[in-house]
Amino acid sequence: MSTIQIYDPALCCSSGVCGVDVDQQLVTLAADLKWLEQQGGKVERFNLAQQPMAFAENAIVKGFLERSGQEGLPLILVNGEVALAGRYPRRAELARWAGVSQFTVAAASAPSCAPGSGCC
Repeated sequence: MSTIQIYDPALCCSSGVCGVDVDQQLVTLAADLKWLEQQGGKVERFNLAQQPMAFAENAIVKGFLERSGQEGLPLILVNGEVALAGRYPRRAELARWAGVSQFTVAAASAPSCAPGSGCC
């Protein structure tokens, strides 16, 4: 299975899902990454604010930052190669990179809360 590495911009915490003004993209990504890991996917995540050496020590990431700056993040590598930059991947993209069945993606994308419960 592929290794997916996500190089995040500077976030307040490791997932970015903290504080009073939470970005819905980061909430969705956190759920998708948890789902992918449950399917056996391997994901590594690096936060520029907390792990700057991970950015400096990877030649591909370092070169990307020199060309695009922090504004180009997030940067996603799959098996060490650039797969996506400037936005977070969708669940279907994560599944494709990890070799997870699209059928599994469709089934897992369905809401898991009861109608009228207020969570959907």
